[in-house]
Amino acid sequence: MAPSFPTLASIRYGYGLSPIIAPPQSVEAMLASLNGPDVIARDLPIVPFAIRAEEEVAMGKLRRARRKNVDGALAKLKVANRIAQGEQMRELRVSLLRPAIATDGFRERLVRFWADHFTVAAKGKGLRYVTTGYIEDAIRPLVTGNFGDMLRSTATHPAMLVYLDQIQSVGPNSKIGKKMDRGLNENLAREIMELHTLGVGGSYSQADVRQFAELLTGLFYNYRKGFSFRPNAAEPGAEIVLGKSYGGSRGSLEDVYAVLDDLALHPDTARHIARKLVVHFVSDLPDPKLVAHVAAAFMASGGDLMAVYAALLEHPAAWENPGSKAKRPFDFLASSLRALGVGTNGVGADVVADLSIRKTRLYFQAPLQIMGQPWLQPPGPDGWPENLEDWITPQGLAARIQWALVAAGLLGNNTDPTRFAATALGDVADEELLRVVGFAESRVEGIALVLASPEFNRR
Repeated sequence: MAPSFPTLASIRYGYGLSPIIAPPQSVEAMLASLNGPDVIARDLPIVPFAIRAEEEVAMGKLRRARRKNVDGALAKLKVANRIAQGEQMRELRVSLLRPAIATDGFRERLVRFWADHFTVAAKGKGLRYVTTGYIEDAIRPLVTGNFGDMLRSTATHPAMLVYLDQIQSVGPNSKIGKKMDRGLNENLAREIMELHTLGVGGSYSQADVRQFAELLTGLFYNYRKGFSFRPNAAEPGAEIVLGKSYGGSRGSLEDVYAVLDDLALHPDTARHIARKLVVHFVSDLPDPKLVAHVAAAFMASGGDLMAVYAALLEHPAAWENPGSKAKRPFDFLASSLRALGVGTNGVGADVVADLSIRKTRLYFQAPLQIMGQPWLQPPGPDGWPENLEDWITPQGLAARIQWALVAAGLLGNNTDPTRFAATALGDVADEELLRVVGFAESRVEGIALVLASPEFNRR
């Protein structure tokens, strides 16, 4: 029997069912909630990028003082590192708690989708402690806005400029380029075209990538001075991208915005974004009619994301073949916390929110690593893989089972396993699973069986 709308909507487009949060009853209700205020971000805040960047500057000063053997510098650096690590682990806990207790699971899924689409990795280059701030600044406020605005926001955000080495790129014929004998870096231009807009099979050439990279050369970021556009580093002269001329004798930020706006509304971008949304939410083998329907809404609305989401949810194919997708490890942890009722009158939420650095690493960071999705460390600019077989592996399943036992012991001792199965899975619960859960030797084992089941680990 096919699952009911509330069950499928919660599992496929949110973080699953909860014993304390009512599931959506209609597409209209889902869109209305998404269009409302972002309450959970207000209640569980994450520090903005700018503040984290200031902290990075302060830590940089301490590192330099340590290298110079300044008295007390080493002790101060250790304290600062400890504080930064504590904040990073707090933000991991907050990032898991938001989808666990949010009334609007669809918004939380969309934030993760777009964060993956516009990937920035917390690997060196000063990004260890600032990636969550990037998501909070450049992505989360714009998930219900216009795609072009989000593209502008991410493409020029300091975290993206650092991650894709744009701060190393200068126009070879610019004043700075001639003086410093430095050249062009095409990383940002290539990833914007290949990953963020037109797609791998898009109608662009290597010449377009190079010309676009030359347009981008003025973009710069320095942790001490912030973001800037440096005309003296920009390649002089007009550039031709996809047959259109941009800029002139002197580069400007407006030239960059102009090409980003055109890329955002290109038909290839509409098809690329539509396909990614369908693959992420519905199936690894997307229905061509559903993709075309979403792409048409993208073009007709000028990239209005609410119109795009409405087109996705209104199509019959968006609700077919439940269980076709696997939950990624982060989603598995978050949906497990949601199913366990974290947040019920403070029960569980305090346990998660107040964990020490060591226990956060033990309960969340290390399991994510073992399951194959280390926190804030995607394998590359293309983000995390989507295919079911990338996540349902022997090692990954063993790690999920082990974590399920830990979570059940930490948060589920007062929960009846059979009742938990019914509330966590709704009408996708298999009769055989319910029978096995009923015969479990302990509450912990019964709850762990549910969390480790195929029904729970698929969408």
